[in-house]
This record gives sequence, structure tokens and C-alpha cells, in this order.
Amino acid sequence: MVGSILLDQIGLPVPAIPTLVVAGAVAADHHWWGLELFLCAVGACIVPDVVWYLAGRRYGNGVMKLLCRVSLTPDSCVSETQGRFERWGPNAIVIAKFVPGLAIIAPPLAGAMRMPWPRFLGLSTLAAALWVGIYLGAGALLKQQILQLIPRLSELGGTAAIIIVLALAAYIGFKWWERRRFLATLRMLRVSVAELYDSMSADPAPVVIDVRSHGSRMLQPRRIPGALLVPLDQVEAELRSLPRDRELVVYCTCPNEASAARVAKTLINHGFTRVRPLHGGLDAWIEAGYETEALHAAGHSELGPGPAV
Repeated sequence: MVGSILLDQIGLPVPAIPTLVVAGAVAADHHWWGLELFLCAVGACIVPDVVWYLAGRRYGNGVMKLLCRVSLTPDSCVSETQGRFERWGPNAIVIAKFVPGLAIIAPPLAGAMRMPWPRFLGLSTLAAALWVGIYLGAGALLKQQILQLIPRLSELGGTAAIIIVLALAAYIGFKWWERRRFLATLRMLRVSVAELYDSMSADPAPVVIDVRSHGSRMLQPRRIPGALLVPLDQVEAELRSLPRDRELVVYCTCPNEASAARVAKTLINHGFTRVRPLHGGLDAWIEAGYETEALHAAGHSELGPGPAV
């Protein structure tokens, strides 16, 4: 059980919840080791959380982007997860284990955003205790039904194991297909950083839009000169302020430019005809050696050509 929880918390598609439920049913008949089971399971949750927290604290936003690239959950983009983290505050750590896409991202994000170590550890422990307690408790409540089912599974022997493996493979396959479909919907013509750099000296220059969340901007407090700050969740509220007679270039720091592509699709659906995501986002712009400007305060810059770079 401890091994399945560790693998699940690391981010692998291991069915830890069914294991916890069955363990809770068995523990209900053995009160003398129920507490030990609970403590071991909580510890198996905390250890990966601490590792991810330290990785986020050391490597910052790169850890979240790596997790998003390998995740089977297509809605686990860094910006979306950061948005949830910002809305819920420290409570995000407590409820993260119950939210797909947030469970793996929350600990490294807390580290990257420099959440104090004692606070993180306390919230992580509380989250683990709730998560483990709920599923162990569910198993205890369903003890009779589960204990009646276990012998039948034992009788099936290898057949039951094959069924479980096939079910897990089907789940992974479905999630992989869902991810591929998600990425396919985001494919559209991108603009390269070199093209954007050259076009910023034109008249009129394109309007550059930074759709990163507040938390993402805290992790990288720079922007392309003159870029408008319009977080993903505020795009529709800002539609009237965006010009329809100029090219719009949208960027983020998500893998596959997921947030930028979503915003571009939203703008196109509202009648904007010249919208493109920036290939590689802000990271590609910085890697190319182009100038950036510091973010002194949140808000929008005035519409108009950005300063020369």
C-alpha cells in the first residue's frame, strides 16, 4: 500500500485510492494496526510532497513545466494551476490531492513561490491526513461489502490481475488520447520570436499580450517591452479594450503555448482575425537574447506600439 501511495504522489498513474479503501476495510477488523496504517500512509504522502516542494524551490517554474509536459491530464497547464493556487491561497495545498491536475503541481508551485517551509509542511500534513483518512474511512464503512468481494477476486487469481492491468492500461490510453486531442485543438499558426522582434519596429506594431497569471509573473517578473498584462481568466472582460485593426500576439510560459493558444482561440471566436500565439513564449524570447522590461506593477500598459527593443 505504501509503495502505491508513493508512486501515486510522485505522479505515476497508480491506483492508490482503491488500495487505501481496501486497506481501510481490512484495518477495520484489526484495530491494533489501524493507527500504524494511517501514519504510514500519511508519511507516504508527505515525502513526495516535500521532494517536489524542494525541487520547486530550487528550480522554480521549470519543474511545473516539466510536470505539465509529461502529465496525462490535459488541463494541468502551469497557468491554470497557478490561477487556482492564487484564488484558493494556502487552502490549495489542503485540497490539492482531491483536484486532478493540481495534486502534483501544488507542492513545487508552493516551493517556487517561496511559501515558508513550516507552513507548507503543516498544510501538507493536514492534506495528507484528510486524503488518507477519507479513503480509509470509506473502506471501514464498506467493510462488509469489500471483505465479501476479496475472496471472489482471490478465486479469480490471475484473471483478476489481468483485468486490473487491462483496466489501468485502458485508463492510461484514454488519458493519452485525451491529451493528444487537447493538444491538437491548440495547434494553429505561431509567430516566431524573430518575426515578432522584426515586426515591432513596423507601423503599426503588433499588440503583444501577456496572458500569464499573477503567480507566473512573480516567478518571472519580466515581460516583452510594451506587452499588455491580461491574465487568462480576464481575457473576455478586456475584449473591448483590444484593437481589431492590428495584429495581436499572445504569449505565456506554458508548455506548447497552451494558455496563449486558448486565448487566441477565444479572441478569434469573438471576431478578431489577426491573432497568433508566440512560439516558445516568453522563455524563447529571453533565450533569443531580446530585451525585456521589469514588471513594476500589475495592470495593463497603454495600447499602442511597445518601446523599441
